[in-house]
Amino acid sequence: MSMAKIPFLLILAWLSPLLTHAQAVTNAPAYKNLPTDGYFRTCYENDFFAATDRYYTQGVDFEFVHPEFRKLITNKLFINPHFNYTRYGIGIQHNGYTPSSLGHDDIIYGDRPFAGVFMIKTFQLAIDTVYRQRFNTAIHGGVIGPAAGAGEMQAYIHHGLNNIEPRGWSNQVQNDLVLNYSIGYEKELLAYKRYFSISAAGQVNAGTLNCGAGFGSTIMVGYFFSPYSNDKATRKDFQVYFYEYPEIYIPGYDATLQGGMFNRTSPYVILETDMTRPVRRNRWGFVVSYQNIYLEYFATTLSKEFATGTNHAWGGVELSIGF
Repeated sequence: MSMAKIPFLLILAWLSPLLTHAQAVTNAPAYKNLPTDGYFRTCYENDFFAATDRYYTQGVDFEFVHPEFRKLITNKLFINPHFNYTRYGIGIQHNGYTPSSLGHDDIIYGDRPFAGVFMIKTFQLAIDTVYRQRFNTAIHGGVIGPAAGAGEMQAYIHHGLNNIEPRGWSNQVQNDLVLNYSIGYEKELLAYKRYFSISAAGQVNAGTLNCGAGFGSTIMVGYFFSPYSNDKATRKDFQVYFYEYPEIYIPGYDATLQGGMFNRTSPYVILETDMTRPVRRNRWGFVVSYQNIYLEYFATTLSKEFATGTNHAWGGVELSIGF
């Protein structure tokens, strides 16, 4: 695939009415760069950090990147831009979504439906150190619905915290197949040594969980390894920086709101005519990294996704250990 085609793909993604976006944990963006050949990463998101308990209520993600994963047969399904440095990884992900109130057995019409998602993923991240660009592809496979176990997980956590018993999970989006493919591209626009970087980014998602596209810009300020280089951290190196990533995207289909594509028996979903387009999101974070240990705190705000919804916010923490 020639680099001349990538901007064209991003334009198509931006214009397509069949595309959308979901609150899935992703570690491909430049602001999450870890300067090692391999790493283990865990991320936890929860709207508890924003003092709420609704909508996108929890996300858990585990990733493992290792050079040996270049041998995975699924890599043949990825678009290869033939950049000069590539990482390969696998992971698992679990997301939970609820309405604004957890104390009702009955459906709360006009609110978000209950939904749980469990996925296994494989991904590829390519870095071009000459033209300062990054290209990532990922495949997610799994299930949405009771089989994801989101209701049981939330009940267990709330019981341990002596919090309100979550009710209404019997009305959640029903079991269906999750199979998604995503493509992302980032291009550095301006940088100053290790202190400042600004880049443009685009993302395309297509599949049974969500189909969509968004465009944003990453700003990084502090002291950090360039995410567009192949520099490796040593035992004496550290990073400390702040980033912000504002994004706009056009929703098309989201199974966590509208139900699965194949199983249409969910007791309650958001109608297509009630989906909000476009949607605005902003994420900011603070990162401290010493040697090959990376620690991040982040917060996200999201404009309403459906007509009778409201704006939402959540936060999270992330720990990575490189090797």
